[in-house]
Amino acid sequence: MKNPRSFLTLLALTLLVTALTAQNPAKPNPALAPIQDDPKLPRVLLIGDSISIGYTLPVRKLLAGQANVHRIPENGGPTTRGLANIDAWLGNGKWDVIHFNWGLHDLRLENGKPQVSIEEYEKNLRQLVQRMKKTGATLIWASTTPAPDASLNPPRRNDDIVAYNAVAKKVMEEEGVRINDLYAFALPRLKEIQRPANVHFTDKGSEVLAEQVARSIQAALKK
Repeated sequence: MKNPRSFLTLLALTLLVTALTAQNPAKPNPALAPIQDDPKLPRVLLIGDSISIGYTLPVRKLLAGQANVHRIPENGGPTTRGLANIDAWLGNGKWDVIHFNWGLHDLRLENGKPQVSIEEYEKNLRQLVQRMKKTGATLIWASTTPAPDASLNPPRRNDDIVAYNAVAKKVMEEEGVRINDLYAFALPRLKEIQRPANVHFTDKGSEVLAEQVARSIQAALKK
């Protein structure tokens, strides 16, 4: 070997980088991390997509000392993902309140058509509600928040959100499920709380949504 010192230096640097990487893996999103229950408090489960991930931590903060606020450990995606995972998400523990939403992924356009048709969406929601009812928890459905009038990627149409929300609302009224109308709550505030040309919300926007979510959960816990 022409330069053993250079080789040894390179080897040492490689080992150092490997060690540092092993000691500092990428931190998981704290909103998705499990929490330790306070056995004296009721248990709440949040189910939903990235919108709900955004408001999980502020909801947990707002309900500190009032409830153990859990959430599913992933993005809830469309209702088809919900059906595939609902048993695992609910687990075997007792839930006092389940606050849930599906829709934004169902109506995402693929080749010009929603990923999940509105007819299938209604059918899937009915199955999911029936499964969640078996837990004995008070159920709260959150309507899907608005899409801005902009070119979105992946594409979504606010007209579809309105239509899917209407179908979901019909299901919830027939099933006796409480309604948290996040769509109506967010709509007049979109310019202040939503990111530009994006269905997602700013950090402050997620905190604003969290206040409405926390209020709906508090009302259910008082029942």
